[in-house]
Amino acid sequence: MKKNKITRQQLIQLLLTHEDDKSDIQELVDLLFEQQVSLNVNKETEKTFTIGDRASDKLAEFAGSWRFIIGFAVFLAVWIMVNMALKTPMDPFPFILLNLILSTMAAIQAPIIMMSQNRQEDKDRIRSQNDYKVNLKSELLLEDLHKKMDKILYSQKVIKEKLNIIEDNMDNDDDFVELV
Repeated sequence: MKKNKITRQQLIQLLLTHEDDKSDIQELVDLLFEQQVSLNVNKETEKTFTIGDRASDKLAEFAGSWRFIIGFAVFLAVWIMVNMALKTPMDPFPFILLNLILSTMAAIQAPIIMMSQNRQEDKDRIRSQNDYKVNLKSELLLEDLHKKMDKILYSQKVIKEKLNIIEDNMDNDDDFVELV
């Protein structure tokens, strides 16, 4: 049997472009049997990450944690208490400097978190495509196994029928002498 070696990209292209082409379906099935279609999405996507991508992911992970929320609440409480306790506060009530810091932080943090979410969305899309390919391969393998099982069962039925015929002939044969 001729071994076809194709790249993962070529296999994906075949899967996406030849869905309805029945003439290539057996070749596609053979290729699917020979090659692994699953991939580790995290490893594949991390290969393309820049330092900024990694930093924004870490920032989004930290900004969405209880550690950040509790730490920031403590910072705010300390800021307010210190400025209320001092005779000449550096940021008197209504805490305009604190509002400026909070607004600046939110303005910087929001787009960084959105970039991280966009990357996560890309990973989810790749994971979904990978799941589709794995499921397709599994479905084709199961279908092939069912066909093979049907052939085996049919062959067993034929053999059983032939054995029954031989057994009936042996029972009806007068020349057959049973050895004791």
